[in-house]
Amino acid sequence: MTCSARSAIAVVLAVVLGSMAGCGRRPPSEARNAPATTSQVKPVPRLVDLGARKCIPCKAMAPILDQLGADYAGRLEVKFIDVWQNPEEAETYRIQMIPTQIFYAADGRELARHEGFISREDILASWKQLGVEL
Repeated sequence: MTCSARSAIAVVLAVVLGSMAGCGRRPPSEARNAPATTSQVKPVPRLVDLGARKCIPCKAMAPILDQLGADYAGRLEVKFIDVWQNPEEAETYRIQMIPTQIFYAADGRELARHEGFISREDILASWKQLGVEL
């Protein structure tokens, strides 16, 4: 077995064992369903964008996501995950390419996915098509 093959196996094992041990992280469904500790927070729809800070389409999406988060604060949660810095998240969310946007209902159900760049207008149209009023 080559040195690079052994290294790849070691990395895969570390990721698997780390995810089995919890690593202080919860899978997305557990995180959404965790009870609030201090006060009950009303659940809101969630947009998760998985990409990388150095990916060109991801860079183009950054200001769109920031503005959506600001414009719809309290009504929509917008989250960005850099999968180059956190490769285990790519596996957790089962993404095939970046950027990928995942639309979640307020109750945590995945409603839709989009791969590639998506404009603000198309994001808002997607929410409307999914029956979510922001």
